[in-house]
Amino acid sequence: MAAGAAAGPAAAAEKVGERPGGQNRRPQPRGGPSGRSRIEEEQEEAVFRQVVSFSPEPLPGRYYDKDTTKPISFYLSSLEELLAWTPNVEDGFNVALQPSECRQPPLSSRRPRTLLCHDMMGGYLDDKFIQGTAVHNPYSFYHWQYIDIFVYFSHHTVTIPPVGWTNAAHRHGVCVLGTFITEWIAGGQLCEAFLAGDEHSYQVVADQLVSLARFFRFDGWLINIENSLSLAAVGNMPRFLRYLTTQLHQHVPRGLVLWYDSVVSSGQLKWQNELNEHNRVFFDSCDGFFTNYNWREEHLERMLALAGGRLADVYVGVDVFARGNVLGGRFDTDKSLELIRKHGFSAALFAPGWVYECLEKKDFFQNQDKFWSLLERYLPTHSICSLPFVTSFCLGMGTRRVCYGQEEAVGPWYHPSAQEIQPLFGEHRLEGARRGWVKTHCCLADAWNGGSSLLIRGAIPREVGDVAVRLFSLQVPVPPRIFLSMVYKLEGPSDVGVALELTTGSVGSCHIGGISALNAETSSRYSPRPLRVPPAKLARWVGHCGQQLRGGWIQRCYEVSLRGCLLQDLFVRFSRLPGSQEEDFVCRLGEIQVVDAGSLLKPLPRVQAVTVSHLRWQQAASEGEGHPAGLQLSCTLHWSYLLSHVRCFRVHCCRGTAGCSAGGGPPGPEKPTLLGLAFVNQYRIVDLAVAAIGPGQDGRVEFLVEPVPKEGFLVPQAEWGRAAMLYSMPAS
Repeated sequence: MAAGAAAGPAAAAEKVGERPGGQNRRPQPRGGPSGRSRIEEEQEEAVFRQVVSFSPEPLPGRYYDKDTTKPISFYLSSLEELLAWTPNVEDGFNVALQPSECRQPPLSSRRPRTLLCHDMMGGYLDDKFIQGTAVHNPYSFYHWQYIDIFVYFSHHTVTIPPVGWTNAAHRHGVCVLGTFITEWIAGGQLCEAFLAGDEHSYQVVADQLVSLARFFRFDGWLINIENSLSLAAVGNMPRFLRYLTTQLHQHVPRGLVLWYDSVVSSGQLKWQNELNEHNRVFFDSCDGFFTNYNWREEHLERMLALAGGRLADVYVGVDVFARGNVLGGRFDTDKSLELIRKHGFSAALFAPGWVYECLEKKDFFQNQDKFWSLLERYLPTHSICSLPFVTSFCLGMGTRRVCYGQEEAVGPWYHPSAQEIQPLFGEHRLEGARRGWVKTHCCLADAWNGGSSLLIRGAIPREVGDVAVRLFSLQVPVPPRIFLSMVYKLEGPSDVGVALELTTGSVGSCHIGGISALNAETSSRYSPRPLRVPPAKLARWVGHCGQQLRGGWIQRCYEVSLRGCLLQDLFVRFSRLPGSQEEDFVCRLGEIQVVDAGSLLKPLPRVQAVTVSHLRWQQAASEGEGHPAGLQLSCTLHWSYLLSHVRCFRVHCCRGTAGCSAGGGPPGPEKPTLLGLAFVNQYRIVDLAVAAIGPGQDGRVEFLVEPVPKEGFLVPQAEWGRAAMLYSMPAS
C-alpha cells in the first residue's frame, strides 16, 4: 500500500445530523409515485461527513489485491485456515448473485452429463478480480449450453470458485464445484489430522466445506486426495464422504460431491483409470466418480456392470492437453467423447483452456469455436426453463463499454459476472444440395449493451426464400401474455428481412394468439407479428418499438397471447425479397428479451439505505503552485435491495458541488459517471479522484446505485439509491 493511505477498514463516514460516534440510522424506505420532485429526492438522500485523514492502516490481505486494493476472490491454504473461517463483511463481495437457474433436464436425470474442469496456470488469474479488471485478451468460456457441471481447480487446499465464474455458470443453469485437494507429504499429514481420529474431526471439516458452499452460493466439491493414507484415515474416508454428501444435500439445493480417482481402499495412491473394486467404496459414498485420464475402451467396458444404474455418475476423464498415454485430447478430443458416449458414461473435460494457453491468443475465438464444434454431436444441450429470459450476448469482456447503444467508456475490460446468457454457436447448412447456410460468432467489434454482440453471417440461395438459426433451447411454461423484443442491425446494404421465431409445445391445450404459423412442415414454429407501437401499459418500458435506435440498431417488439403452452426454442429467420437473387447477409444481434408482460406492470423495489464506509484517502500530485494537492478516495458502499429482482447494479458518482440531476426533475449540472458493476449489495470504490479543497472548504461527492432489473429495462434515475459525502481537511 502506498505511503499516505487513509484510515482503515473500520473507518466510516459520519452521517450528517447524528451524534458523532453514534449508531447511524439507515435512511427509511422510500414511498410515493416515481415522479417525485428534485427537492423530495434530495430530502431522501443520505448525507455523510468525513474529515480527511492520511493515517495508514492496511486492508485484510486475503480479501483485497495487494497492488490495487480491489476486492478479490480467495482460497484457503491449510486445514487451520479452513477451520478458522467464519463469514464477515469482506466475504460478502464473493457471494454469487443467485443459485443456479432452473434447467431441463435437471442434473438429477440419468442422461449422461458433461463436466468441465477449469485448470489454468495455477488459477486465480484475472478472474480473481470480483469487480472486474482492465486486461487485453483474457480467457473467456461461453459454450455453456453444452456443459452441466463446472469445476474450478487449483492446487490450493480449498479452492473456492471465483464468484465471476459462479455467476456466469448459474445464469446458464450450470452447477459449480470447488476443489478440496491434498498432495505430497504435507497432504498426507493434513489427512491424518482430520481423518485418523474420531468422527468429530472429519465432521467439522465437512461442516466447514458445506458452510463455504452455502455462504458463497456455489454447489459442492470435487474431493481430490493425491497422497497415500494410513489404514485409520482411509477407513474414515467413506464416512467423511457420506457425511459431507448428506449435509450438502440438506443445505445446498442440487448440491454435488464428486470423488477423483486417486487413492484406493488400501490407502495407496494408485490411479486406476476406471471404477473398480479397489475404489468403488468411494463412489458408493458420494454423488459421482471422476476417473483418471489414461484409460482405454476395455476400462469402459469393465465399468458397465460395476456402475449399474449409475452410469451417468461416472465422469470419464479426458485431458485436453493430451499428457501421458491418453486417447484423444486437443483437437482430437472428439475421439475420446465418441467412446465415452458409446458406453453411456458422463465425460469430464480437464483443462479445455488448452486452446487459450497453447495456441495463438489472436485466434482464440476461432480455436475455441472449432474445439467445441468438433464435440457438438456428443454434447447434449440443456434448456433454460424460467422467465424473464434476457440477453445482450455480452461475454463479460470488451474493448469498450456500451449501454443501450451509448458508448460509456473506451478501453479493455474483463468482468466474468457480467457475461450474459450465451446462445448455441456453430454453423448450420440447409439439407440436400441447397447452398444456404448460417453461422454464429461472438464479436467484440460492436455492442448494444455491454462489450459484445452476436454476429450472424449467412447466405440465402435462390432455391429458398429464407434461412433460420436456432439460438436458444428453452422449456418455459409461459404466462398468458408475453412481451418479446429483438434489437439488431444489418451490416452494409441489404434487403434481407429479420424476424424472431419461436416454437411451442403443449402442457395442456396450447392456444396461441397474436402469432402466425409458418407452414405445415413446421406447424409448431411461429412468427410473431411485430408491434409498431408498444401497448399503452408497457410504453414506460418500451418506447422505441419499430424505430431505429442509436448506432443504427433497430428494435422489433412482439406481444403474444398464450394459454397452456410451453415455449421451446428461439430462432432468428432471415428472408430475401421475392424475385431477388441469392442474398449474403451480415447481421448483429444486440439483445433478445422474453418477459412476462404482467411482471412489467408490477412496481419495482427501490434501492434503500446506501451507506459509505471503509474510507481511505491518498494525496495525488499537486496541479501546480497555489493549488491544493488532489485527493483520491477509496470506500465501500453498502445498500439494501432484494437480489432476486436484479441482474446487476450500475454504480455511478458525481463529483460536482451541485450533485447529479434527479430523473424526475430538470437537468442537473453534472451527468453521473459510471464507476462499475456490482452483483451484490456492496461495491468497493478504489482511488477515485475527487476535488481538492482548501482549509475551511467542503468537498462533495455523490454516489448513485442504479438497479438493472431482470427484465432488462432502464430504471429512471429518480428511483436509484443515493448517498452524498461531504469532506473537509483537518484543522491545522
